[in-house]
Amino acid sequence: MPKPLPKPKPVPYRGGGFNPRPLGIVGPIVFILLIGLWEVGSQTGIIRALILPAPSEAFGALKELVQSGFLWKHLSASLQRLAIGWTTGSIAGILVGLSIGLFSMARAGFVPVVSAMFPIPKIALLPLFIIWFGIGEGSKVATLFFGTFFPTVIATYSGVDNVDRSLIRMGQSFNLSWLSIVRKIVLPGALPAILSGCRISASIAIILLVAAEMIGAEFGVGAYILLAGNLMAMDQLIAGVALLSSMGLIVAFLIGKAERHLLRWRR
Repeated sequence: MPKPLPKPKPVPYRGGGFNPRPLGIVGPIVFILLIGLWEVGSQTGIIRALILPAPSEAFGALKELVQSGFLWKHLSASLQRLAIGWTTGSIAGILVGLSIGLFSMARAGFVPVVSAMFPIPKIALLPLFIIWFGIGEGSKVATLFFGTFFPTVIATYSGVDNVDRSLIRMGQSFNLSWLSIVRKIVLPGALPAILSGCRISASIAIILLVAAEMIGAEFGVGAYILLAGNLMAMDQLIAGVALLSSMGLIVAFLIGKAERHLLRWRR
């Protein structure tokens, strides 16, 4: 009589695809730990207050800024410039990038211009923008627009170029129209690169925002940091840097939410 076959062992699932696990608690713990070490170092004298004030002192300066009513004036001015400059620059960059990726004439005309203009530090163009648009909001928004536009263009047409051509050929073999191929294949395939470009351009926009406000602005986080530096008020300077960090975290959170919503088809 033949022996019964051994019971097969279950095979573990190996198709996770290197998906990162959500560990939301780790980030806050690391952040709190760093702040705690910083506070301890300041209180024990390891970190000199003239070089780097304690987080408690920066929090006190931020509290005074809130009580004085100037917090919203500085934040609203910066957020308005950031929203207008980054949004218009991103939309224009995506449209031009799609044109470069989809049309040979646009690629031949725009790519040399983008390659020539992208390496130029956009803050170096601020004096020219001041001559063109004046010392007011126009020059600052133009700086953010150009600083956002070029990286978004490059990310967009690079994403279009990296779309799997076999999927496009498949769509053509099923006699899909050009517009359907662009809408159903090219745009979803290029969307991860486009969103990554938006994330990078948002960081560039915040950097340019601070530089533009330091050169010529009455209100804004950059103007507040410049004034604090001139007065050697290090607690106020750190408070301004904390505001910039909070702006960056909020923008990154919003883009992350957009990525999870728009790229849910990849799961």
